[in-house]
Amino acid sequence: MSIHAFTSESYSENDRIEAWQDVLGGFGLRSAPMSAKHGEHATALSRASLDGVALMRFAAGPQVFSPLPRRADLPIALMPAEDGAVLKTGGSPQTVPAGRIILLPRQSDWHVTFHRDMRAIVLSVTAESFGGRKISLPECRDAIIVASGGLADVLRSTLEAASESLENLSSDAWNAIRLSLAEMLLTLSRQKLSTAPDTVGIGTQAALLHRIYDAIERKLGDPDITPARIAQMEGISERYLQKLFEGTGDNFTHYLRERRLQRCWADLANAAEAHRSVSEIAFSCGFSDAAHFSRSFRDRFGLSPRAFRQQEIKRLSGLGVRAGQRGWPQDAIAQLRPSRHAPKIAPVELEAVEVPLPQGSQPAHHHHLPADAAHVHWGFFSRSLKPLIEIVSGDTITVETLTQHASDDPERMIKDDPGAESVFRWTREGKGVDRRGAGPMDASIYGRGAGEGFGVHICTGPIAVKGAEPGDVLEVRILDMAPRPSRNPDLEGRIFGSSVAAWWGYHYDEFLSEPKPREAVTIYEIFPGEEPYAQALYSYRWQPQRDPSGVLHQTYDYPGVPVAAETVRRRHNVLDGIRIPLRPHFGVIGVAPREPGLVDSVPPAYFGGNLDNWRLGKGAAVYLPVSVPEALLSIGDPHAAQGDGELSGTAIECSMTGTFHVVLHKKADLAGRPFADLTYPLIETETDWVLTGFSHPNYLAEFGAKGQSEVYAKSSLDLAMKDAFRKVRRFLMNTRGLSEDEAIALISAAVDFGVTQVVDGNWGVHAILSKRLFAN
Repeated sequence: MSIHAFTSESYSENDRIEAWQDVLGGFGLRSAPMSAKHGEHATALSRASLDGVALMRFAAGPQVFSPLPRRADLPIALMPAEDGAVLKTGGSPQTVPAGRIILLPRQSDWHVTFHRDMRAIVLSVTAESFGGRKISLPECRDAIIVASGGLADVLRSTLEAASESLENLSSDAWNAIRLSLAEMLLTLSRQKLSTAPDTVGIGTQAALLHRIYDAIERKLGDPDITPARIAQMEGISERYLQKLFEGTGDNFTHYLRERRLQRCWADLANAAEAHRSVSEIAFSCGFSDAAHFSRSFRDRFGLSPRAFRQQEIKRLSGLGVRAGQRGWPQDAIAQLRPSRHAPKIAPVELEAVEVPLPQGSQPAHHHHLPADAAHVHWGFFSRSLKPLIEIVSGDTITVETLTQHASDDPERMIKDDPGAESVFRWTREGKGVDRRGAGPMDASIYGRGAGEGFGVHICTGPIAVKGAEPGDVLEVRILDMAPRPSRNPDLEGRIFGSSVAAWWGYHYDEFLSEPKPREAVTIYEIFPGEEPYAQALYSYRWQPQRDPSGVLHQTYDYPGVPVAAETVRRRHNVLDGIRIPLRPHFGVIGVAPREPGLVDSVPPAYFGGNLDNWRLGKGAAVYLPVSVPEALLSIGDPHAAQGDGELSGTAIECSMTGTFHVVLHKKADLAGRPFADLTYPLIETETDWVLTGFSHPNYLAEFGAKGQSEVYAKSSLDLAMKDAFRKVRRFLMNTRGLSEDEAIALISAAVDFGVTQVVDGNWGVHAILSKRLFAN
């Protein structure tokens, strides 16, 4: 038996589709991408036994699956894990809900279409899996969507659990599970295929039944909905309606009650619905009697509605910062629609002036984007944000950025600075920037205040780049950087920064001395000059802070909470006599992700974002793959100094102003360039190429709807190291023409790998490839 991990990141653009087809071929499948833009991404983890049982979980872009004709074996079991799919086999297309199993014949004319990025599980079982036992294979002519209930639910649960634990199962455990999977698939196939003519699963009846399901969903809140009314809407008799439900092993009344109870269950578990009473939720789902609803809910789920809601509140709050969860809790609500909740920022009219560029550069326009409340988005990225300004390729732009940690010492880093004061303004009446992070605006269920969602960085932008399209590459070169001085008259001209040893730091469970655990803030003064350095002024241990809205922050749960000087005890003479050399850089440089909604700013990914690599300073450039029209570039999280690893949770955070040269490289012109075939952030310095590896390079696609919680739970240095290796191998093979053996030999002899960071949810390992290797 073998475990095989696949990622399209390992392959060049021209080889990805063929490699993906090889993986699918082992399961009797083939696919065609919906579009070249999305069809290349895929990750998979599979496990197979020599006797023919193979199980795989995978994530990929939109595509259409069809059979790869093989001998007669048990039908393929395919189960969408999210968003569902569409099955077409002979008759009308049928919707396949997430969590429903499809039995797919090995030789037939069918197609399963996933219209969006998808996650799915597939099981393949051959006749040899039964150890020579004489069995009669059920004849499978047409694809069947298996109704829920009974054995189908048992198989679904087993597939989900086994696919999530594939890499951790012992050989004995896998043997037991694969035998069970084979027996369950055989039994289920016999049950469903023997009754296929009587099953409402294909053709016009299926289309009619799906219309009825849709009608019920639309009318779910209507307490007077009846079979007669639904039948009248569809132009059929009530008797025929009931017969359709009987064909699925159900009846209208039971189905309607189950859907209403499931809807109530979801609303009661939803933090965004916490303001609604139990009765209000019940009535909105079509129940007209609160006592009847309570009895039905208890009978179905084992708890009263009120007890269930309290249980969920306790469970979700336990997943908050006190349990060390920086990102979205596992069962956090879906992202809010950015069209309603993201800041609506009008384009800014800025004067464009001519400025000289380095020798050999083309004339361009220069722009200036100051930092204030109207020019930042805090804690999230979104393709739906309106750009502040449009620039063209070759332009330069000066961008003011603010550290989200300025409120650790407001007197030094905010007071009398109009831009900073507008961003950090927070009174009982409101905030300068309401939306802080992804997630619900009311984050009280997670132990946070209003607007304090998941994602922490203050980003200036976004900046539209005219003509940028998906598939292009954006080069962002840092021409200059300057720290932002204090505007406080008593401290004017001096420069300050902050570093926090916080609960999300790698050190947090490794304290030697009491109290355990603890958080500490260190305030630094920054000294520019020929040999710039930072020197600690004082430190303090975090004490619970009550913000202006009245929420008590027991831990350093969200940057931006103003620290009252009188509440903390300052310790001076810390790091006495130590000067920390500066490594000024921007922790966040990113373009908008292709995924909809609000994306937590903490985990970095293919679009850049929170890279936290100190090499991204003056003179360096980062190349980013463009995923949305106009690219939508944002910059933030400025650092004065940081070590590889960023172990305690932060660098020395210090507001900075940077000047950038932005160049758009069109997809048609990328051939032969070092940044051709780019699917990840690539850093260039004067001497090196720095390739960025992540635990999960495209976690939003790999984990789907739960990506913004799963990535925090599943990151590891092992995975990040593998990704960095795959990328540098691909870089050497594709841009330098080396064979795989040559690339591996060179990597071991001359490439330096380092830990970028272990605190950003999606851990990072970078590979440093010296340009001197290719001087000739």
